[in-house]
Amino acid sequence: MASGQRDETPDEPAPAQFEFVRRTPSPQLVGIVTELIGFRELVPVYVRQTEVASLHVPLIISFGEAFAIGLSRAPRDNDRFASFAAGIHAGPVIIDSFGRACCIQVNFTPLGARRFFSLPMSELADRMVPFDEVLGSAGHRLRQRLGDETDWHRRLDMTEAFIIERLRTMPAISDEISWALARIVASGGRARVASIADEIGWGRKHLAARFADQVGVGPKSIARIVRFNRAAKLSKRADRTSWADLAAECGYADQAHMVREFRALAGATPTGLG
Repeated sequence: MASGQRDETPDEPAPAQFEFVRRTPSPQLVGIVTELIGFRELVPVYVRQTEVASLHVPLIISFGEAFAIGLSRAPRDNDRFASFAAGIHAGPVIIDSFGRACCIQVNFTPLGARRFFSLPMSELADRMVPFDEVLGSAGHRLRQRLGDETDWHRRLDMTEAFIIERLRTMPAISDEISWALARIVASGGRARVASIADEIGWGRKHLAARFADQVGVGPKSIARIVRFNRAAKLSKRADRTSWADLAAECGYADQAHMVREFRALAGATPTGLG
């Protein structure tokens, strides 16, 4: 069982509709996992939700009905995914559920996912990859054990323990890529990729190739997502003045540029995103 203090909170919406438990990771997983979630729908009702582009790399371990998922489009009839891992996608993800979902979701950081899966993250980018393909027989056994358990807290304990044990044998991430990613995030997506490459002592093509391996997409795509998420957060600020000022503050060429990026990464305008 994983150790460390945890924050576990029941879901706020009506419990008659679904069960929801969220846990912050144990100290051993800080920087690797951002949160673990247990979720079960209790009422057979169709729901569509849209997730905006982010730096989360989710692992879904399902014990119920599959989701229908479309990347930057509505899902089609054959877009069904139960247990899977999904890499970074620079666009909205549209998810349909049908009232019988039951799953655990682990949200990894990009570099945490690279260590955990021990795969080039380009193989997960813009894709949903079946669970058994990324974790093999060990993942299959974990899913069986989790399916046999019914208590969400014990399920999350087992999931954390599996992640921690697997990480013991995985190599560390490149210090240069860790630094470069942290620099992009700290700058709100405004750091120049050429400057980052120069400070590391790499060429831009080499930096992009290493990002594709360890993060999944290039540094410019990461900067777009970081910049968008900062703008989306600041757009909800009570003291925000104008959309043009927000665009300038976040590093967009102008307001029209920001609106185009919101449409591309969230599928909505700044006002429509709410």
